[in-house]
Amino acid sequence: MGRSVQQISDRVCLFASQDTWIEGAAIQQLTKTAELASMHRVAGMPDLHPGRGYPIGAAFFSLDRLYPALVGNDIGCGMALWQTTTKVAKVNVDKFAKRLEDIEQPLDASWQETIQAEMTHRDISAGLFESALGTIGGGNHFAEFQAVERVYNEAAFTALGLDKKYLQLLVHSGSRGLGQAILVDHVARFNHDGLVAEAAQGSESSRYLARHDEAVRWAELNRFLIAKRFLAAIRSDGECTLDVNHNLVCPKVIDGRAGWLHRKGATPSDKGAVVIPGSRGDYSYLVQPLNNAPALTASLYSLAHGAGRKWKRGDCQSRLSHKYKREDLYRTALGSRVICSNKELLYDEAPQAYKKCETIVSDLVDAGLIEVVAILRPVLTFKTNGSCSS
Repeated sequence: MGRSVQQISDRVCLFASQDTWIEGAAIQQLTKTAELASMHRVAGMPDLHPGRGYPIGAAFFSLDRLYPALVGNDIGCGMALWQTTTKVAKVNVDKFAKRLEDIEQPLDASWQETIQAEMTHRDISAGLFESALGTIGGGNHFAEFQAVERVYNEAAFTALGLDKKYLQLLVHSGSRGLGQAILVDHVARFNHDGLVAEAAQGSESSRYLARHDEAVRWAELNRFLIAKRFLAAIRSDGECTLDVNHNLVCPKVIDGRAGWLHRKGATPSDKGAVVIPGSRGDYSYLVQPLNNAPALTASLYSLAHGAGRKWKRGDCQSRLSHKYKREDLYRTALGSRVICSNKELLYDEAPQAYKKCETIVSDLVDAGLIEVVAILRPVLTFKTNGSCSS
């Protein structure tokens, strides 16, 4: 599986080369999580970084117990890629930026028919944080228009229905306050303890899973509405190429044993092609998971979900403000533009705060997990002025 696989213990595997910097606290959290009751194996991705007690960028496989705290508060968070009907050659970034400046508002009455129809279709209860639908949230969430920079696998690229002449839209968001409310309720009742997995209707685990599954559907609807409103804002249309969640728990058989696969900032490798995004000033990678049985099992059928942080949020402004004025951060080295009215978030999500996405992807290629289909270049990145964890 290449030099990018480190077997830390019999239950802990890290998919990163020795050259990929990973904070020691993240590896400690990964190792500690492997000691939880009923935990069978854990796998850290090359974008691994410390979280609130548990690492982000990892997958966890337990046998007869599931852990809501491992999924976290942003249940169903994921990436959706849409191909627009706007040709890259026709893009006017200044015009787009002006149309998007104030877009992060609750959807108005004109969207209600669409919202209600989609909620019914997706089996989502009315009133569940409905006012937040169509909004991105803070933290590392974003909507980014992208251009196809280079195609490496033309057949795979075309099979996805993609055309490099057209502008792409990548949406990263989750279940907003709904996921937060579900986790807060669980922690208030059970602290960070796991739940014994019971199939019986009305059991605590079945109750959590029902709410969890609805939050996943809510997050998917949220990304759909975000994409639709961004396309409408630039007077375009589009089609969804892929939509993959990276914060969730699901039943899975691994090593011949049935259990529960938790992903926290880990993209599934068993759902087809996925996008691994860089920072707003870096390339994103469209990749195809490989059918490599040993690597798939060792990685718990998971991949990195992004570039991975180098610096903690809250430290970035002090690290960067003496080098960069606020105005400097609205343009990137790749020539793209950034929309973000929150000064702290502008610094916290600066490209310098993240690892190079090429390093992350190279580790996954070396581990035999993926092949690169195409590289996507940022054109215009929208970051909200709100606050929400990643």
